[in-house]
Amino acid sequence: MDTMNATKIVGGLCGALLVFLMLNWAGESLYRVGAAEHAAEGEEAEPAYVIEVADASGSETASETGPTLADLLPAADVANGEKVFGKCKACHKLDGKNGTGPALNGVIDRDVGTFAGFTYSPAMAEKPGNWTPEEIYGFLAAPKAYLKGTKMGFAGLKKPEDRADVIAYLQSLN
Repeated sequence: MDTMNATKIVGGLCGALLVFLMLNWAGESLYRVGAAEHAAEGEEAEPAYVIEVADASGSETASETGPTLADLLPAADVANGEKVFGKCKACHKLDGKNGTGPALNGVIDRDVGTFAGFTYSPAMAEKPGNWTPEEIYGFLAAPKAYLKGTKMGFAGLKKPEDRADVIAYLQSLN
């Protein structure tokens, strides 16, 4: 190997190392708000962004965040509730007949897991109490998080206003 080829190889390696160092520097400057060496003594550097995660204990449910049902129900829109209920129609009926899920006519203040002719999951069948508007509001936010072990595969209604509208619609049917 002659000197010219050896120089090209060493130059290529140095160039590649320089490119990697520059990419590292650029990445750190983009994703760091303040470097640890710039933080005052005894202070931690601030992260560029914070990723919110659910509490590991599971004590906070989706129903505990945002406005309460008592705030939303007086202004709930029954017509919008009927429209949003369209997402529920794939599994639930309002004519007294069970579908994939139990019929929901008369669900307000009905005992949980008791509609005749429907086989509930053990978690739902063992849940005490009635389907109060507050219970339905919490359940509709995230069914699997609200009641561990439920067979309901619906992800939930994220907008609190939509949940209140659906409850107002169900109340109008009673």
